[in-house]
Amino acid sequence: YVAGGATQNSIRVAQWMLQEPKMTAYMGCIGDDAFGRRLQQACEEDGVTTRYLIDKETPTGTCAVTIVDKERSLTTRLGAANKYTVSHLKEPENFNILKSAKIVYSAGFFITVSPESIELASKVTEMSGSIYCLNLSAAFIVQVPSFRAVLEKALPQCDILFGNETEARAYAEAVGWETSDVEFIATRLSLVPMAGKKDPRKVVITQGAEPTVVAIRGVVSRYPVAPLALEQIVDTNGAGDAFVGGFLAALAKKHSLQGCCQAGSYAAATVIQQSGCTFPAKPEYCL
Repeated sequence: YVAGGATQNSIRVAQWMLQEPKMTAYMGCIGDDAFGRRLQQACEEDGVTTRYLIDKETPTGTCAVTIVDKERSLTTRLGAANKYTVSHLKEPENFNILKSAKIVYSAGFFITVSPESIELASKVTEMSGSIYCLNLSAAFIVQVPSFRAVLEKALPQCDILFGNETEARAYAEAVGWETSDVEFIATRLSLVPMAGKKDPRKVVITQGAEPTVVAIRGVVSRYPVAPLALEQIVDTNGAGDAFVGGFLAALAKKHSLQGCCQAGSYAAATVIQQSGCTFPAKPEYCL
């Protein structure tokens, strides 16, 4: 058993990279059951502050991971994870955490759960001057029109948009751009106008072992990924989540984009040498 969920993976990795207790906080929904308590315990041990909504009628979400030739496939029962509501985010203690956060991150999967929460969080970051980050997360998020509409509504507030090459190409296909060129897609996404006086958006697209593509104002940079021998890889479960966690940890420490991508690549490389989204007691990477 490994404490999981895409966003929770990223936040646990960020906390691990930072090595300073309670630098991160996570909100989501769990059931009133053993799995929910194990999630709480795992985050507590990792130093992550949790503010869970507890649904007494629905079991905590679970996910079975099947590994074939080091690649992973996921079978998910969302359970209580699908029950989060914006009213929980509006509770004073939780809303204060949102307002005081310097960086707020939502996985794209959350679009299917509580678009109202994404809208609130993104607008609060615009008002507070903090950084709002969003992840494409999966091809179906951009392929289903109602989900893509939520994503596109949030883009003007989105300071950093994460994704991988498959998700980027799925977006381009869904909106009729007629291209599979990842750099071109990242460029187009970076040029979607920002809200108010926000700085230009950064679009960060990972490509496995290939260089990470970053686009800002239509200008593309490429950041190489340190190679790993095939025999070093245990499985790829959580690699993308870990990249985001490492990136956000470096961002919190005000590193350059290159430094953020390097930290993300280190975190991802560490996780794929473990079983599941797990990591050693301390990182060898110094922030």
